[in-house]
Formats: sequence, structure tokens, C-alpha cells
Amino acid sequence: MGFGKTLVLDAAFDTEERRQFARRLTTGLFLQDERLRGIAVPANPGVWEHNQQDGSCHLLPERGVILVITDEQDCETVFGFYQYPGSVKDIHGRTLAETNLTGGWYFSDFVDRPDPRFRKLVRLFAEKGFLRDQKDEFNVSP
Repeated sequence: MGFGKTLVLDAAFDTEERRQFARRLTTGLFLQDERLRGIAVPANPGVWEHNQQDGSCHLLPERGVILVITDEQDCETVFGFYQYPGSVKDIHGRTLAETNLTGGWYFSDFVDRPDPRFRKLVRLFAEKGFLRDQKDEFNVSP
């Protein structure tokens, strides 16, 4: 497809350093649940931006398979399939909120340019059954 350097990572986000790397790759999963209200800090290591007042937080993935492609200007674009924890727990191991995501893979990308090769990659993921749906924000059909 004419890209330069390409890198595929199978990553576990199981240490603080690796979770910081995950924050650079994905915005995470936004979760809001009444049971998260008033909780000082949920026990999951991948919870960040927890808001006690509205009962929300962002969860980082626990694992990811990531494709990093580099274009001719050395600009990197990231496509990732991520697995998230099935629940948010308190320090006693009790479930505070369910994500309903146990075992599934969830797609995320950082595509902010209209390069048609990116659209082709996403179409290939969809054609192979890796995506339930897709939205091309650069080619909006009437």
C-alpha cells in the first residue's frame, strides 16, 4: 500500500509503564454507573479520570493488538483492537460496575487525515469480519 515502516504489537497493559503507553494509543472506554458515585478510587489499575460526583471513569484496555503504520512524511497512524476488563471493582474485590465487554475485541484508530489508504485498511478489516460497522468521516455519502 506504499507505507514505510510498519509495526505490529501484541501488548499486555499489565504494568504502570505499559498503561501509560496504552493512554498514548487509545482514549480508553468511558463508563458511567451510579455505583461509581462516592467511591474514592476504584481498585482496577487501569481506571483513570474517575469522577466521584457523576459516577464515571475511563478504563484502559488490558490487552491490545496494534498496527502502527508510517507514511512518507514519517507520520504514524495507529489502528488497534483492544480488550477491556469485564468490571470495575472496589478494594475488597466487589464489583462496582459491569462493562459487559469480557473477552471481546474493540477497534479504535487515530486517523485524522483523508489518505485513501487508511480507508482501504479499515474496509479490509470490515470485509474480513473484524468490524461490526464502520464510519468514514472523510467520505460522507449524501
